Amino acid sequence: MSGALRIRVLHGPNLNLLGGREPERYGRVTLSEIDGALVARGQELQVEVVSSQHNGEGALVDAVQEAATLGFDGVLINPAAYTHTSVALRDALLAVGLPTVEVHLTNTHAREEFRHVSLIADVAVARVMGFGDQGYLYGLDGLVRHLRGS
Repeated sequence: MSGALRIRVLHGPNLNLLGGREPERYGRVTLSEIDGALVARGQELQVEVVSSQHNGEGALVDAVQEAATLGFDGVLINPAAYTHTSVALRDALLAVGLPTVEVHLTNTHAREEFRHVSLIADVAVARVMGFGDQGYLYGLDGLVRHLRGS
């Protein structure tokens, strides 16, 4: 896909447990299945999609920085618990300046009060939440439209 847009998908802590972790809340779809669906949608959109999951805050920050270094055009991120706690992740997204879409499987505003605040929201071009695994595809579609200016 030479010349195609390149999107870095980053999954935060505990998302590697999807499919078995609280399926009544997060569903039965695995992270591998989500990544497969993103790659397939990327092919439809003629976009390269590269995903990784990181449990550690520092590793996630490193992945954000690497996205810029490696020439990715945008970031689709589910920061998971770091959404509400990580100034370092927020600062990394600001520092690299890549258009970013924040995605969550659940509607964080319908959950515990501490999940209502996102430290990422004001540095993201958009947020998608509450649509389960489909939210990732909505986020990818929106990010691609944003990058293409349509």
